[in-house]
Amino acid sequence: MTDTTDLTGQVALVTGATGGIGREIARRLGARGAHVVVTGRSREGGEETVATVERVGGSAQFFRADLATMATVRALAEEFRRRYDRLDVLVTNAGCSRDSRQLTPDGHELTLAVNHLAPYLLTHDLLDMLVETPDARIVATSSTVHSTGEIDFADLRLETDYEAFAAYARSKLANLLFTTELAARVDIPVNAVHPGFVPGSGLYRHASLPTRAFMALAARLPVLSTSVSEAADPLVDLAIDPDADHTYFDRHDPTDPDPRVDDDRLREHLWNVSAALVDVDPDWP
Repeated sequence: MTDTTDLTGQVALVTGATGGIGREIARRLGARGAHVVVTGRSREGGEETVATVERVGGSAQFFRADLATMATVRALAEEFRRRYDRLDVLVTNAGCSRDSRQLTPDGHELTLAVNHLAPYLLTHDLLDMLVETPDARIVATSSTVHSTGEIDFADLRLETDYEAFAAYARSKLANLLFTTELAARVDIPVNAVHPGFVPGSGLYRHASLPTRAFMALAARLPVLSTSVSEAADPLVDLAIDPDADHTYFDRHDPTDPDPRVDDDRLREHLWNVSAALVDVDPDWP
């Protein structure tokens, strides 16, 4: 993929773009001519991302949205549909990890809500626009830690036990099960990418003090970490390329995910449970 790929006239939506990897993805897509819609909780961060895109000659708009709440996800999709008549690229990059268990206003465990239920619902609400747009593509920020995740459908609120890393790994397994099932159901590229271990992404800013201290140290040791710029590379490549279609990548390398991701019954069960949790018909698309 070359840096000269022209995206003029295309519209990209990047969640979690108020900093870190999301901001870098938005900047690069904008530099190639795409109009980039960026979302996040921080208005200040969102406005800085818009300014970053504009400094490289692109155009962008910020929609403030806290994706922990499903009503906000629906409102984001509605506002996008009101303002735009096409969607070429959807990058579901927003993610969170919390040191202590939290529930959203909808009653969902927070990490699962932001990392899985929000992209599930947002994709549901915008999929018809993507399907109607030639060469549209969907890219999700994934993680290799999905292989350690465990989903107990009887305890999705993690009332029995909570550990931050386990909750994050569970959400990433759910996220990859969803994107893989979506790829099997639609006729457009749907790819998930593990971008590397990225201490500078901002993902751990709400973690415990020892975790934040470790991330600050790791960010100074290149042998342990991937820079934000390097982490954005494979995501941008897939966001540009309408022909890339392997479903899961470890950085730039097409890779087989955890074997459970190939379990059709598990993927369908999670799909149906997720539909019930966000109140949509499971028989989509």
